[in-house]
Amino acid sequence: MELKLDSPAETKSENPLEFILTIEDLNKAFDGFQVIRDLNFYMDLGELRVIIGPNGAGKSTLLDLITGRTKPDKGTIEFGRGREHDLTKLREYEINRLGVGRKFQTPTVYSGHTVYDNLLLSLQGPRGVFYSLFYKESQEDKDRIHEVLETIRLEDRKYELAGSLSHGQKQWLEIGMLLAQNPKLLLVDEPAAGMTDEETERTGELLLSLEGKHSIVVIEHDMEFVRQIARKVTVLHQGSILREGKVDEVQSDPKVIEVYLGRKHARDAEGEEKPAEETQGIDLTKKEASPTKPA
Repeated sequence: MELKLDSPAETKSENPLEFILTIEDLNKAFDGFQVIRDLNFYMDLGELRVIIGPNGAGKSTLLDLITGRTKPDKGTIEFGRGREHDLTKLREYEINRLGVGRKFQTPTVYSGHTVYDNLLLSLQGPRGVFYSLFYKESQEDKDRIHEVLETIRLEDRKYELAGSLSHGQKQWLEIGMLLAQNPKLLLVDEPAAGMTDEETERTGELLLSLEGKHSIVVIEHDMEFVRQIARKVTVLHQGSILREGKVDEVQSDPKVIEVYLGRKHARDAEGEEKPAEETQGIDLTKKEASPTKPA
């Protein structure tokens, strides 16, 4: 579906030096297909930002570009206060060392190790073979692990194998493994996918508890979860920003409704009367089924 996009007025901080992430004129194409198109994105230090959009909108590609997994065709991705690091010029491991951590949709933990050991293996520090052979856990390491265990609420499971955890608990553990590295920017891809309602709520509480201590980008499809955590929502469509704002503003925007649900519902949102049976499923606050693949 082709939809003409206005040039969005991205909300900028009064002090640009407070941006943790500044993306300008970003473009990326694969085999002639434009996945990211003239994208500008600004994120404040300590902000929790939620990015939504239909499948194919470019959400996961944007995270790939930020982390250096993919290189853009054009544009800049500047990280840090003062915009001192252009991530497009760095390798993936260099970006990670700057304090950019990413959690993918499917949790990746060391199933044969305890929860505690998963966090121990994730702590900041050298990763060489020689260092690992002679490493001795310090009191500072123990305190840091204890702090993370309390944050992710797995203190009572710390000596259990990670493979025995529920899906939601594995998601929390992987978030904890990122926290153990003390990241400045957390990129979290569909954290609520496959969770029970109770696990989803607790995941929202976890992310909200990290707001301000870390800058966090969350990619999500579950609109009920988005409403729980979002202060500001960015809507991607066809590789560009369609809309930014508060959840209520975004979900009532006719262009957003059109992207998700089609032109007829967009006209309805502008005030045309519709039969009751045609209103089913147009509420963007309802929980959506997460796709098998991230967009």
